[in-house]
Amino acid sequence: MEVEARSGGSGASEGRWSQSGTSLPVRNVQALAGSAAELTADTIQRYIQPDVEGDTVLAEHSDEVPVIDLGKLLDAESVEAEAAKLRFACEDWGFFQVVNHGIPIEVIADMKHDIQKFFQLPLEVKNAYAQRVGDLQGYGQAFVLSDDQKLDWSDMFGLFSQPPQARDMSYWPNQPPNFRNSIEEYSSELMKLTHSLATFIAKTIDVDPELMEDKHVGQFLRMNYYPPCTTTPEKVLGFSPHSDGSFLTILLEVNAVQGLQIRRHGAWIPVKPRADALLVNVGDFLELFC
Repeated sequence: MEVEARSGGSGASEGRWSQSGTSLPVRNVQALAGSAAELTADTIQRYIQPDVEGDTVLAEHSDEVPVIDLGKLLDAESVEAEAAKLRFACEDWGFFQVVNHGIPIEVIADMKHDIQKFFQLPLEVKNAYAQRVGDLQGYGQAFVLSDDQKLDWSDMFGLFSQPPQARDMSYWPNQPPNFRNSIEEYSSELMKLTHSLATFIAKTIDVDPELMEDKHVGQFLRMNYYPPCTTTPEKVLGFSPHSDGSFLTILLEVNAVQGLQIRRHGAWIPVKPRADALLVNVGDFLELFC
């Protein structure tokens, strides 16, 4: 499981986990994965990605994703060296892990806990927050545009979380009991972090920070659940290859399962989760500045 916070507009770094718009309703993957009777060869066929096995994956490079220390960016003695690392990460990788990010441990722990509890709720409870026609928010699967396209092996729950006036509270769950408060606190902390990162990135790439001042005020929170696939795990993807049409995407991985891969120099590199870090993706919109 994971939660993504996408900030900013539309506009390339690539990850397997964008386009915006509505989505056609599809069956629940979590329920499908848990039913041996329903998981037939015909059923799984729509989830099989034909080209996935031919991709080059450099598993030995999983420790190479740049790590940026926000504390060092705030320290006059270390800011120059750390800013150089940040510039390299943005321009050469399009991804970096940020440590000492300032979000309280308890805020992250509450968010992780409530995301897991939400996806453990009965399907009929989660479906009370299902996506509605013409809306990308809610529980379901995003970006399903036709009845014959290949599907991701995942379920998602999405919310417009910032600014507050953009929220549709009918999508905000009452279960688990503290979930709304967890989302509010985590979302607010992410806004602070995004502002800090945008300021440092602007200075690093020699762009006036004021030009970025209003580029990251919108925030879409996407929570993803990837159930195990017991039939053809090597042929399905939790999130098809894509680039994020955003300013920044900040990713929190709920557990230590290694699944995310990012594309660099024509190959896929697995990302080893760090308990003390958040993963940052330079979106298409920000890449226009780099």
